[in-house]
Amino acid sequence: MPLGLRTLGGVIGKGVQKAYLNPQLEIHARFIAGHLANHPWFAGEQLSMADIQMSFPLFALLAQGGIANLDHIGAWKARVERRPARQRAIQQGGPFAIPGE
Repeated sequence: MPLGLRTLGGVIGKGVQKAYLNPQLEIHARFIAGHLANHPWFAGEQLSMADIQMSFPLFALLAQGGIANLDHIGAWKARVERRPARQRAIQQGGPFAIPGE
């Protein structure tokens, strides 16, 4: 791809991210944090597949930073990380890494 097009694509991509994607991420993060303020897990009083499904995007969101006051998501992450099964998985498979971290 020619350099000029690559540069233009990067500028447009950053503009879309700043104008649309970042505000949308914050809206959804606040919604999720609101749910976790009143519930220990996503779908009930125990860890469920919903929590496992949400773990990667929320771990990535917290690693990315940029959204303040996500304490309830951070507390949920700590509960996930304390689970013995997760700790065994880390021992067997190695540390969990988020791309770009």
